[in-house]
Amino acid sequence: MKKVPAASAQTHAAYAAIGEALAERGVVSSAMFGMPALKHDGKAFAGLFGDAMVFKLSGASHVEALALGGAELFDPSGMGRPMKAWVVVPPAHRKRWAGLADQALETTQAPTGKDAKGSAKTSAARIVKTGPKRAKKGA
Repeated sequence: MKKVPAASAQTHAAYAAIGEALAERGVVSSAMFGMPALKHDGKAFAGLFGDAMVFKLSGASHVEALALGGAELFDPSGMGRPMKAWVVVPPAHRKRWAGLADQALETTQAPTGKDAKGSAKTSAARIVKTGPKRAKKGA
């Protein structure tokens, strides 16, 4: 894991306040990659990374977060393999963390189009448009 400076008391307090505010929505504090993380239904959506916070975002929220000064894609290993949905937001934008955490939670709660086993659901619209799957010849 990439070496990062320790979180300041202000950063710890902000992280704790965000976790407490989201607890009524089923959010729990846990760990991810050895760092404190906020999870909902076992899925991480935010975490404390050094003196910054990381958020799993999509769409416009992702673009806006990356546009913040000093923000970058989350690369916990430091090996040039960033987690593309995750954005590191530095403490200079601490006042925006609560809103970003809320957006990240919404991203995590959004339907993914997969069933409980993780396979893609077949939509009725797709079957009507393309027809049912047929066995291959010679199979």
